[in-house]
Amino acid sequence: MFHEIPRLIRRMQGVLPYFPKAFRLVHEAAGRWVWIWCGLLILEGTVPAALIFVVKMLVDSLTSLIVSGNESYQTFLKLVIFLIALQLFSEIVRVAAGWAKANISERVEDHITNLVHLQSTRLDLSFYESPAFLDHLHLARYDARWQPFALLENTGSLLQHSVTLTAMAIVLIRFGAIVPLALIASTLPALIVVMRYTKLNHQWRLRTAAEERKSWYYDWLITDPKTAGEIRLFSLGDFFRRNYRKVRERIRSEHLALLKGQSYAELFAGLSGYLISGVTLIWIVNRTFRGMLTLGDVALFYQAFHQGQSMMRSLLANLGQIYGNSLFLEKFFEYLALQPQIVDPPSSKSVASLVQKDIFFDQVTFRYPGSERLALQDFNLTIPAGKVIAIVGPNGAGKSTLIKLLCRLYDPDAGKIMIDGHDLRHFRVEELRKKITVLFQEPVHYNCSVEENIRLGDLESDEMSRVPIAAEAARADSFISSLPQQYETVLGKWFGNSTDLSVGEWQRLCLARAFFRQASILLLDEPTSAMDSWAEGDWMSRFRQLVQGRTGIIITHRFTMAMQADLIHVIDNGRIIESGRHSQLILQNGFYARSWSQQMQTAEGV
Repeated sequence: MFHEIPRLIRRMQGVLPYFPKAFRLVHEAAGRWVWIWCGLLILEGTVPAALIFVVKMLVDSLTSLIVSGNESYQTFLKLVIFLIALQLFSEIVRVAAGWAKANISERVEDHITNLVHLQSTRLDLSFYESPAFLDHLHLARYDARWQPFALLENTGSLLQHSVTLTAMAIVLIRFGAIVPLALIASTLPALIVVMRYTKLNHQWRLRTAAEERKSWYYDWLITDPKTAGEIRLFSLGDFFRRNYRKVRERIRSEHLALLKGQSYAELFAGLSGYLISGVTLIWIVNRTFRGMLTLGDVALFYQAFHQGQSMMRSLLANLGQIYGNSLFLEKFFEYLALQPQIVDPPSSKSVASLVQKDIFFDQVTFRYPGSERLALQDFNLTIPAGKVIAIVGPNGAGKSTLIKLLCRLYDPDAGKIMIDGHDLRHFRVEELRKKITVLFQEPVHYNCSVEENIRLGDLESDEMSRVPIAAEAARADSFISSLPQQYETVLGKWFGNSTDLSVGEWQRLCLARAFFRQASILLLDEPTSAMDSWAEGDWMSRFRQLVQGRTGIIITHRFTMAMQADLIHVIDNGRIIESGRHSQLILQNGFYARSWSQQMQTAEGV
């Protein structure tokens, strides 16, 4: 067992660089509270030694009073009062330290959560395609919130226990230098066990992070309102519960096996410590019988050695926890160190006049991270400024990818996208995106008021009068007027006193949010997929007026909508295969014409 010591020392040296970073994070969050807490811990650490000396004096005073009567009763009473006062002071310091610790804990958790949120929003969308990144995010969200403070807390406890232990060592050395050495020897096996199993637990947590996320995924499927209908309709509850149990059983069995080994090791370490303690106590009792020590000395020794052992065990536990927290913080700081690839150029072009010229896709090739399949290959497309174009094609053809590339959620692997004669990568990312408004195929349903849902399209705008205008443009005003508090109605199911909308109503509201953002480029991915044909026809006729003078790109499966565009592009397998107006494409008798015929036959059959 003792051959592990050099290896453990090297491991500790490996995580030492994370200590200053963790303390800096805690100090940024809590400031002066950290120093107040440290001062209280030092006070708390010195009190036990003072209490032991007072108890020794009390025992000697009482012995003298009983045996010979030489000791005055007043001296004994003063010692009792002093002991009570010291205990009261100890309790006050303990409570004050607890309050300071709670204050720091709350501040640190909020600060760390803010850092996680900030990093999560600044990293590229491509990071979310990576399981390794999701494991990082999982550990950051659910471990790192408390790990930095836990590191400080354990270091604080280490400081407190070290002060107490030093005081106990000073007390014990009067019985001979061998006694403090015996104290250290009695706890050395526990040190080895703590460090070894802290490392093994850390390795196990990293190894099972993906499995842990999988169990959470099954838990989400079983309990989330969005999945409840389909789970019941297809009787999937038992299937996903079995999957959840299988994952949890694997995690649990591995963890219990690890804990079993740790328990045996701790038992051996504990027995070794008690054996050394027993031998030392026999030696002290023997010296007492020979008249070399008083009863007060025995009481002093017993309390000092017992508390010294307790402090050593706590100190070793603190070391193990510090080591474990440092290992987890390694992953947290790795997460914070991740850098986005889509960044602003060193010198940027102005986007003030977008879009006065055409948009070009020039030999663009792109595949999603981790995918071997090309979403676009040598793709070329011209989008005339101030016109409305429609992009149609089968699922997986690459239609939605165009929107993501235009918004610079991703960059092409090859080729370039030009706006006003400049590569997109020459504009500042945030300024470029302000000139674009998007309605994604699956827009977010924000659980806030109707007004806030619309205003989220442009939080920098304070023109509240544009909210109802955007709602009317999206044909959302008709159902908003019937809501309990109209624009002040809270939507969704997350909070009390809220109202949920139908799929079509949510789509109109999200469309209003897109319209509220007065951008030069409008990108709409299946904007009317949840609307009926009457609502779609009315909306499309109004849409042409709303986008006048702006560039509009509509991704759609509905040819009745596409035919209203100035130009239609048909995309398949990441390439443009046909282009033209509706009447021209019908005459070509190609993919578009055949698909149009099929849609019309289906509509007539219905």
